[in-house]
Amino acid sequence: MAGTVEAPRVYRMPLIRPTIQGRRASVRAPMHALIAALLLAAPPEHDFSKVEIQTSKVAGSVWFLKGAGGNIAASVGEDGVAIIDDQFAPLSPKIHAALAKLSAKPVRFLINTHWHFDHTGGNALFSDPAAILAHENVRKRLIAGGNIFGMEIKPAPPPALPVVTFRDGLSLWWNGEEIRALAPGRGHTDGDLVVWFTKSNVVHFGDDFVTYGFPFVDLQSGGSVKGMIAALDVVLGQVPADAKVIPGHGEVSTIADVRKFRGALDEMVGVVKKGLAGGKSVEQLQKEHALAPWEPAWGGKDKFISAEAFIATIAQDLAAKK
Repeated sequence: MAGTVEAPRVYRMPLIRPTIQGRRASVRAPMHALIAALLLAAPPEHDFSKVEIQTSKVAGSVWFLKGAGGNIAASVGEDGVAIIDDQFAPLSPKIHAALAKLSAKPVRFLINTHWHFDHTGGNALFSDPAAILAHENVRKRLIAGGNIFGMEIKPAPPPALPVVTFRDGLSLWWNGEEIRALAPGRGHTDGDLVVWFTKSNVVHFGDDFVTYGFPFVDLQSGGSVKGMIAALDVVLGQVPADAKVIPGHGEVSTIADVRKFRGALDEMVGVVKKGLAGGKSVEQLQKEHALAPWEPAWGGKDKFISAEAFIATIAQDLAAKK
């Protein structure tokens, strides 16, 4: 059963207040040291000085912020500002500046869709006065650190950690609407959230839906291709067909786009599963270009994930013990 957070009461919750106070004490430590630590998590090839934060109205109280890394959604209204994800730490000043043009009020809530650094890198630099909310596995993985694409991700500093965590979902009542953080299950990672602005009729899918091509499914972080399909089914069974969609990466889309994405994933899993059942190896499926029907739209040398890499991901997921 989903939990509920009513905005005006969050700071008076007895079990949360000590954590928030501790977090605020930490964030007042010398910021140059904190920023230096956070920069270590940013990919070195990025030149953040050239990144501009673009803002556009989606619907209702929801705005879309695009820069580098995961897309940001912002609820802006009488209560103040609540954001979904925060990209890389070096972009935090630019994101703050972009939000300040939308509202003179501070960011009071920050929801992380999952733990990856291109979605949580700015956590610590928003954590005063914002309360960070996330799936319980996001906090666990931020504390532990990990490895993504061979890059070591160091444990996050205390100010970057979520102070409100949950397993099954949560409702935030903010700016005149219920903002539902849905936890549909394993997909991109094991701590994914999809955030539905129910009155504005906008859904932020996190990286369970992206438009850059073959998706990155982080198996090391508990992700699953099969799980992503199931998670999408959970969300699609709840949100309106005419909702506007903010993907984890890419431009504003539609529910029809999400359904098409889900259908393609299901078909690709079927192709790889059939090939493996017929005695073919992963290498054979790669050499035979088993995902060729999808490569024109999903693959190519300029794409983040190659068809060969996605075949290997599907095969590894299919072979995993349940």
